[in-house]
Amino acid sequence: MTLWLARHAQPRVAAGVCYGALDVAADGPATLAAAHTLAAALPLGIYVASSPLQRCEHLAQALSTLRPDLTPIFDPRLREMDFGHWEGQHWDAIGQPALEAWTADFARHRPGGGESVQMFMQRVAAAWDAVGTRPTLWITHAGVARACSLLAVGIRSIARADQWPHAAPGYGEWLIFERAIPARTLPDLPGC
Repeated sequence: MTLWLARHAQPRVAAGVCYGALDVAADGPATLAAAHTLAAALPLGIYVASSPLQRCEHLAQALSTLRPDLTPIFDPRLREMDFGHWEGQHWDAIGQPALEAWTADFARHRPGGGESVQMFMQRVAAAWDAVGTRPTLWITHAGVARACSLLAVGIRSIARADQWPHAAPGYGEWLIFERAIPARTLPDLPGC
């Protein structure tokens, strides 16, 4: 099974602002450019699921306009991590003590009262586990891509901040995961 993860285009938000689940738009021309590049690369018959946040939704709609065979569904499991009341604040304004509290209990702490990394990983893993045998595209976020890079090697939870992957696709770029589908075991049948 092939899973493509495409990241939305550059969001229209100031540098240094926490915007995980904040529903901000992406740059329009960059979204169209990403849609054109992705439309040319995707195979026929691929299933398309998108985060419902508008920066992903707009890319999904632009892609569908270019490739009418790609009709997206919107899956809330593909949203970026929710940082609660930190959303929309500059990371500097959040303060070092709050950031240290998060990194001290990285898996379970709920930054800004939002979603813990453990909760986020469980949500993404539920979507990951639901992917069938059909080639699939997710239009999503950097955090989801990072979570998937852990899931791809069998890691379902982490304890420390230094275990969280740094690499993610750039804005408007994608990753491709090839997942092995477990063989189904047939019951022993009596001989004929």
